[in-house]
Amino acid sequence: MIIAVSSEGKDLDSNVDPRFGRAKNFIIYDTVTNNFDVIDNIQNLQAAQGAGIQAAQNVAEQNAELVISGNLGPKAFTTLQAAGIKVALWSKGTIKEAIELAIGGKLEYSRSANVEGHWT
Repeated sequence: MIIAVSSEGKDLDSNVDPRFGRAKNFIIYDTVTNNFDVIDNIQNLQAAQGAGIQAAQNVAEQNAELVISGNLGPKAFTTLQAAGIKVALWSKGTIKEAIELAIGGKLEYSRSANVEGHWT
């Protein structure tokens, strides 16, 4: 499975970024190979609008099957849903912890956005 996690840093010991659209980075983790890539999200950090949609499209281009982030707005959530990507809302620790929870089946998938649009 390919897991995309919003990240405050560039390694597995970084904290999960509670923001999705304006996260600093995304860690794209492959559970088959146990390898990861870092995708920076700098183009969306100061976007006036559309950051969530653009971030969701970027994650979809990485073939993510699951997104883990603290908060997602309605447009980002809808974009991920349309791409067939599951969402788990969690940001209480590190990327490594989030991935371990996902692999262990201990994250609950969200059925809707949990914040209004333009949450920063």
